[in-house]
Amino acid sequence: MKTYLTFLSAILLLLSGCAGSPPLKPDAAQRGDYSYLKAHLSWLIEQEMTEQDVEGLSIAVVDDQQIVWSQGFGYADHARQIAATPETVYRTGSISKLFTDTLVMQLAEQGKLDIDRPLQTYLPNFAIKSRFPDAGPITPRNIMTHHSGLPGDRGNGMWTKNPGPFSQLVDPLKDEYVAYPPNRIWAYSNLGITLLGTMLEQLTGQDFSSYADRQLLKPLGMTNAAFSLGIEGKPASKAYKNDQEKTEVALCDMPAGGLNANVMDLSRFIAMVLADGKAKGRPILKPEILHEMLRQQNKDVVLDVGTKTGLGWFLTNKLGIGDVAAHGGATLFHRSLLTVVPEHKLGVVVLANSPPTGDLIDKVTVKALKLAIAIKTGQPLPEDAEKPVIETRGLTSQEQQLAAGQYATALGYIKLTADGDTLSTELNGSSLDLVGRDDGKFGIRYKLLGLIPLQPKKLSEAGVSVRQVDGHDLALAHWQGQTFVLGEKIQPVAIPPSMRNRLGEYEIVNLAEGEAMVPEKCALRERDGFLMLEYSIPRFDMNNLTFPIAPVSENAAVILGLGRGMQETVRLETIDGQNFVAYSGYLLRKK
Repeated sequence: MKTYLTFLSAILLLLSGCAGSPPLKPDAAQRGDYSYLKAHLSWLIEQEMTEQDVEGLSIAVVDDQQIVWSQGFGYADHARQIAATPETVYRTGSISKLFTDTLVMQLAEQGKLDIDRPLQTYLPNFAIKSRFPDAGPITPRNIMTHHSGLPGDRGNGMWTKNPGPFSQLVDPLKDEYVAYPPNRIWAYSNLGITLLGTMLEQLTGQDFSSYADRQLLKPLGMTNAAFSLGIEGKPASKAYKNDQEKTEVALCDMPAGGLNANVMDLSRFIAMVLADGKAKGRPILKPEILHEMLRQQNKDVVLDVGTKTGLGWFLTNKLGIGDVAAHGGATLFHRSLLTVVPEHKLGVVVLANSPPTGDLIDKVTVKALKLAIAIKTGQPLPEDAEKPVIETRGLTSQEQQLAAGQYATALGYIKLTADGDTLSTELNGSSLDLVGRDDGKFGIRYKLLGLIPLQPKKLSEAGVSVRQVDGHDLALAHWQGQTFVLGEKIQPVAIPPSMRNRLGEYEIVNLAEGEAMVPEKCALRERDGFLMLEYSIPRFDMNNLTFPIAPVSENAAVILGLGRGMQETVRLETIDGQNFVAYSGYLLRKK
């Protein structure tokens, strides 16, 4: 699902609304008649694709065991004028995790593994260091809920032209540290799901992709779907960004993000979920196993705030109708979202071959489900009226004092400082203000060119609050009915002389061949009293990223903050008299 990463990027991009008018809404829709849904969503998708620079998109809406609508929009291959259709195959990204987790639960159902036993029971060569002597074990359950404490990724070699087998990620972990004790906080981990894929190979004695095909994809009738390192299948979509064709390079973490599929294939997975684990009468999962996957697993995790997770599924109530279960996905360029509403036996899947500049996929999904629920239940069709803009005001001195300070976030270091009756900061080179709102939250105001304050309607939907949770001063984001950790307020930590001597620029000396996401301009700096790890990834418009780190020993520091990527270890090494930094599989030498 959407995380604070989506929120942080989207708040800088959602600055305009759709043009044109939607189709005329009937006074009443006949129960089971999806014609208005098709017309309205077609209009909405075409408007948003133009506005958000999406080249091709496919969608399917599922009512119990029937696909009531499927359609493609735009192009799967613009140069050859090949239209996107429901049969177009896309990279589904992290939707893959639902399938890997389902394979794990099938083995659990068969009694071949216990998801609450240590991972090492089934993956004996797995080992990782910990600074938490009283912590419980890493288990398949807390991996599937993203509460294992494992690092989020191993960046070096993750996206390359010729990645090695994902099982090779196990051995290097012996020199790494967990970020958190298990069950401390939700921290999304591709690495964890990839370890489950390796575990599956060892338990079954079969290649992961072949096993997934025989055990799950084929029984579901997903004839065009397959796990692979790169985009494959007929007809497979090209990848695009900003109206330009791009190369979707291969992914090492196949179990976490390597599924290729079309919306028709994924609709069969949705139908299985809505049928209590059966596909065309054949059992895929027992109902009680499926229900356990959809049950909230993290009710007692205080630091998760508003995040709710099942086994593999993210649970939200953004529609105001109870829990909705979903999982989104993102590769370098493809985007996806699969959502089910078990109570109403409805589901939607959206796949795109371009990264939208805003909330297209989420917006289309929510509208599709609201319309589908009304049509299926015979309720009045939902109104299309836009949400009113929440009025903003200047901050009081008390509000400024509450929120002012330095924060560690997933997108790096943020410093909020008083500026008149607002709090100002910069994020990725753009200026933002926090202003007051009557609902008690802070509003976000964008400064065009750093000068002209704007409060567009979509941006006004996002709110921020500051609250102490379990001893941590947290900045919380409130967006589309969800609350999640945006950042943590931090204080400078003394920098020992041995580390200050390591300040300077660094270069990677072990870059994987054909690496797509190449960190550049890497450096250790001192800024505002913090030791900072800095780098840029220009190819993906990620520039001047700055992460405050705190020493934990003479030769190691951790990235400050809470959540994905935070509290991970940065090792400082000396090899043949030269200073090195080791992080996420990269080895960097001081210039």
